[in-house]
Amino acid sequence: MSEIVLIQISGNDKPGLTSSLMGILAEYDVNILDMGQAVIHDTLSLGILVEIPDTAENSPILKDILFHVHAHGMHLRFVPVGGDAYESWVREQGKARYIITVIGRAITAAQLQPIAAAITANGLNIDDIERLSGRRSLQRKDTGPGRACIELSVRGQPPDADALKGEFMTIAQEVGVDIAFQEDTPYRRNRRLVVFDMDSTLIQQEVIDELGREAGVMDQVAAITAAAMRGEIDFRESLRRRLALLRGLDVAVLERVAGRLQLTEGAERLIRNLRHLGYRTAIISGGFTYFGHCLQRRLGIDHVHANELEIADGRLTGNVVGAIVDGERKAELLREIAAAEEIDLEQVIAVGDGANDLPMLRSAGLGVAFHAKPLVRASARHAISTLGLDALLYLIGMRDRDLRA
Repeated sequence: MSEIVLIQISGNDKPGLTSSLMGILAEYDVNILDMGQAVIHDTLSLGILVEIPDTAENSPILKDILFHVHAHGMHLRFVPVGGDAYESWVREQGKARYIITVIGRAITAAQLQPIAAAITANGLNIDDIERLSGRRSLQRKDTGPGRACIELSVRGQPPDADALKGEFMTIAQEVGVDIAFQEDTPYRRNRRLVVFDMDSTLIQQEVIDELGREAGVMDQVAAITAAAMRGEIDFRESLRRRLALLRGLDVAVLERVAGRLQLTEGAERLIRNLRHLGYRTAIISGGFTYFGHCLQRRLGIDHVHANELEIADGRLTGNVVGAIVDGERKAELLREIAAAEEIDLEQVIAVGDGANDLPMLRSAGLGVAFHAKPLVRASARHAISTLGLDALLYLIGMRDRDLRA
């Protein structure tokens, strides 16, 4: 009768170890049921679950492995696995799996402890942990702001997935990290379209506030903008009120304002890598097409939809051409772009910061509130508040070493 044994090996990583081990196991016609390894700071942890056929005795096999591993100066442990225990493990496959992504400038044990406690309390078990961020020197001071990310693969079904997601949101705000909780589906690994809000998302400024600065009414415009983004004023009404304050502004100021717009941290790195990976990108904004097209030329964005400023005799009229792009229209445009590109909505990522972005975030397979107002952060399914836009790459499972500089 065949026997099942878990072989656990740890110690300083040695090139060729796996090859030589497989050579020994091959001599005895051993079947590999599962295996996995991790290397942390040149220290190897390797596990191999093997089935020893009934035609072979396990004693000489295990003795050969023991001698070989000890010759490499490594530690070894054999764990017998009963048939019932193995079959119970097999039956676990196919059950729900989730990916928990933890993002921050740095990640500490104090931040991870409540996350791990929540995982356990909700009946989940951690199967794998992987660092997605690159190695960071502790001596060099010129490496810029920190960036850290670990990804946990967990197995099981929480009693209430939405409640657990809310618990993670609370923990994230308390300990100063971002926590994304996603079901591990094929869609998570195969997103194809990323849609961005523009103002305070893709760029740091609110363009209409900058236009207000040129018109000498910035404080009035900014106050209305802030109230609208918090969801306190209907977006359409807020836009009409702000545009009325800009009536008569010389069109020449558009170029001047465009020249001083600053991209959000990580925007260029994110979009450069998305394009390299074959993603389509879009701007869907309650701002203005003039500035959206400037960003399109600079970054290589595929689609731009925003409000078009009405101009007469070289001056702003205080109106827009056509329908206002409000929250509901943003969601409609997202669906239209996805349909035109023949992309399933589950493969769409939407990123925004204001209340008028929520319909768009809810329509996408992955909606992310980016450095958002409290109402938006609480209502969105995912949030990034600690890093720049390129943190989005971690949410789709990309590692720093996979990406272009």
